[in-house]
Amino acid sequence: MPEKVVIIGSGPAGWTAAIYAARANLEPLVFEGAAIEENRLAGTLPLGQLALTTEVENYPGFPAGDLSGFLTSSLEEEHHYLADMHEKKGVSGPELMHLMRKQATNFGARVITDDIVEVDFEAEPFQLKALGGQETEAHTVIIATGASANYLGMESEERFKNNGVSACAVCDGALPRFRNQPLIVVGGGDSAVEEADYLSKFGSTVHLVHRRDELRASKIMQQRAFDNPKIDIVWSHVPDEVLGNDADGVTGVRLRSTKDDSTREIDATGFFLAIGHTPNTKFLAGKLDINEKGYLCWTNPPRTNTSALGVFAAGDVSDDYYRQAVTAAGTGCAAALDAERYLAAKGL
Repeated sequence: MPEKVVIIGSGPAGWTAAIYAARANLEPLVFEGAAIEENRLAGTLPLGQLALTTEVENYPGFPAGDLSGFLTSSLEEEHHYLADMHEKKGVSGPELMHLMRKQATNFGARVITDDIVEVDFEAEPFQLKALGGQETEAHTVIIATGASANYLGMESEERFKNNGVSACAVCDGALPRFRNQPLIVVGGGDSAVEEADYLSKFGSTVHLVHRRDELRASKIMQQRAFDNPKIDIVWSHVPDEVLGNDADGVTGVRLRSTKDDSTREIDATGFFLAIGHTPNTKFLAGKLDINEKGYLCWTNPPRTNTSALGVFAAGDVSDDYYRQAVTAAGTGCAAALDAERYLAAKGL
């Protein structure tokens, strides 16, 4: 028998959609992703991008404090290790995601730890095939597979992720390790300038490193960078290696000139990537309309409908602008409500 709602993805958007769909007695089935090495390297393991961060200071309802008792009482015993690891500074990314997952399953959401690799949205009900071979039919589908931040691929970059290396200034910029410290942002577009400008509120100096001798950002954004006394633009250089140690995390970056291959080192406690995101839509190639950046298109904003009737999109897979946990959760709620109303209109 076809599922009423299948949710693909397990970040804030996916779990919020699952919570709302489950409370509406739609018995959602969530494909949270496969726990395999390929997904680890791609940053697409179950629980989404937020599970790769440390402190989450900007999600409503979780002020700084000791949540260890709450974690123990809320999560299943197999996840009590989170309470043991809790740093008593508020909620961390993994903790928040496990709490969302538990809230969804408490209401009856079912979870399969696998990837959806093939879809057919022309058939009705829809046909979905998982990596492990399972085939599922569904009357509605909510796609919440997110977008993965682009990294440079350096071994040293991977080593210091969440210990000074970040791809989200808004998520991490206010953390204590970055305050009144020199920071580095890599990129030359609007996003890079926005991140540098934001980080200048916290860091002592923000070195904006760009491989060319002019920014790609819009003129107004370029002027913002030029006018900010705390932003130092490092022209015609690219990162060669992130420097640091296990105790202190990132301590600096070695840069290489794009003109003569000379190198220089800059002290910094933070290394922020602003070189774009890649939406996780490979399995949807040719199945749904996407924009020029590869993100799923909403056909009737702010409704979450995609180009296939009965298929909805939520979170960063359809958001190339905000990319925050709280906005992802909001669209997850909207997608579940849209799916519920679609099913009701069809008498399902």
